[in-house]
Amino acid sequence: MLISPQHSPQKHESTTPTNSSLGELPDWDLSGLYESMESKTYSEDVERALFEAQDFENTYAGKLSELAMSDTENLAKSIQRFEQFQDDMGRIMSYAVLNYVGDTSNAERAKFYGDAQEKITSASAHLLFYTLELNKIEDDILDKAIGSNEILKQYRPWFEDLRKDKPYQLEDRIEKLFHDKSLTGRSAWNRLFDETMSALRFNIDGQEMSSELAFNQLQDNEREKRQDAAFEIGKVLQENSRVFTLITNTLAKDKEISDRWRGFEDIADSRHMANRVEPEVVNALVDAVRTSFPRLSHRYYAMKAKWLGFEKMQHWDRNAPLPDQSTQTFKWDQARETVLNAYREFAPEMADIAKRFFDDGWIDAPVREGKTSGAFSHPTVPSAHPFVLINYQGKPRDVMTLAHELGHGVHQVLAGKQGALMAPTPLTLAETASVFGEMLAFRSLLDQAKNSKERKILLAQKVEDMLNTVVRQIAFYLFERGVHAERRNGELTCERIGEIWLEVQRESLGPIFEFEPGYSSYWSYVPHFIHSPFYVYAYAFGDCLVNSLFAVYQSSEQGFQEKYFEMLKAGGTKHHSELLAPFGIDASDPNFWYKGLGMIEAMINEIKELDNLTQGQN
Repeated sequence: MLISPQHSPQKHESTTPTNSSLGELPDWDLSGLYESMESKTYSEDVERALFEAQDFENTYAGKLSELAMSDTENLAKSIQRFEQFQDDMGRIMSYAVLNYVGDTSNAERAKFYGDAQEKITSASAHLLFYTLELNKIEDDILDKAIGSNEILKQYRPWFEDLRKDKPYQLEDRIEKLFHDKSLTGRSAWNRLFDETMSALRFNIDGQEMSSELAFNQLQDNEREKRQDAAFEIGKVLQENSRVFTLITNTLAKDKEISDRWRGFEDIADSRHMANRVEPEVVNALVDAVRTSFPRLSHRYYAMKAKWLGFEKMQHWDRNAPLPDQSTQTFKWDQARETVLNAYREFAPEMADIAKRFFDDGWIDAPVREGKTSGAFSHPTVPSAHPFVLINYQGKPRDVMTLAHELGHGVHQVLAGKQGALMAPTPLTLAETASVFGEMLAFRSLLDQAKNSKERKILLAQKVEDMLNTVVRQIAFYLFERGVHAERRNGELTCERIGEIWLEVQRESLGPIFEFEPGYSSYWSYVPHFIHSPFYVYAYAFGDCLVNSLFAVYQSSEQGFQEKYFEMLKAGGTKHHSELLAPFGIDASDPNFWYKGLGMIEAMINEIKELDNLTQGQN
């Protein structure tokens, strides 16, 4: 999943393909989940979920400790039944979500999604007791029960993971209150953000467009057009700043209340816990990236300013096309073959899995009104299969986005064999397969470079993507820390949030940049600040990790692919230290992060050498 839309020109005929000119772009086929919103099977599944959840609570509530001591067979049946609930309810919500994001402006779809949330929240409230009560069982009793039952042994990783939440659990009735009120709390504010953002319209050069298309203008070849788009985006975001500021303040306070009740000390501790990563590891990553700003982003953007002939860069120049950059448009079939060939060269099994996404209708590719922006791969549930959403416009970065999301998809297919409870991967490792898949596609394109100039452009585009993934996401993390820390002292004004935003932009992007006042409102378009606070460092984690992993692959004679697939198949059954050990990688070592960042620096060095070479040739 990407943190923001992939920005590509869409307005001007000379550089902008239409959906039709890209070949036949696929819409996904959700019938593997449910036939339609009117599906009788869907209605029956919702009703059955509520009935069986109530029956589950009546059958097992208050009895788990006794079962652990005297009836492990029944305890094993309970966990199997609990896992089946996760799959059943996940299927219902997956359909509701995917149906909704296909057109968030559609009132019927929005209502369907809201109703599904309400019904599944009601059903899952009857299951809330289960994990809370399991964590009340004494360690020695639970360990003995697991050791004496083969089915329970299979779930040991899940039990061990569950125990990590024990210090932060609240009394049962309070947990139920938090759960019930989530529907009218965080979930409602998230939906307000999504629908507000989807409804925004930007008037650029006389044409009204959605946010997806508006942000694409920031990669137009003409600086004046980028500037016009940037001013319009800033103006529209500022006009809606009261809503976005209220949402941000409310959700930051909501998180502070939850953290305080649960006993989390640092504002990001709950995210670290969810990611199953130690705060010290994240801090080492953040410190390494932050100290590398000058030799990575500052240095690269100074070089880019020189190439573009600018004494200073404006924020609308950050993703500007490079001089001599290819204007090649990849039709859908070309993108498909580029990604599948790169995957196949690494491992035929990887290409075979990815091919199913194309063949079986698991991808939604066209840009259209109301469709959510950006890109993601939704895992749905193990009994089904993932779905990929992108907004494909034929640019090289769109090909990289396709490779990225299919990497997620392959990972989700392989991990699905672990079942609904153990398939989900912590966010820090969830980005590994996606970034690795993207790197495979990039290396394939790089190997096809015809000359030094073309190689330089490809490397520069990759460096920009990596800076967006590493430097920019750590800057986002620093921004979030600043906002959440100050929110504990009272509400923040839109102006103050904008000041924090500009502070981290100046630090991360460097002195070559100037920022006009309208840019202070750009924080409000980043959905992860709303949906998943502090998620963003997972991108930097994954990118640096893959840089090191790819170096191991390049120097490995044999056996890498087998170890790589074993890592993906493990899903959430192992800690990151266990999964990375076979590759000789230790994320707890601060030097590890500098090695990953060193690959970016090495690319910048090569770009500089190629730049000198091409200038000499001219």
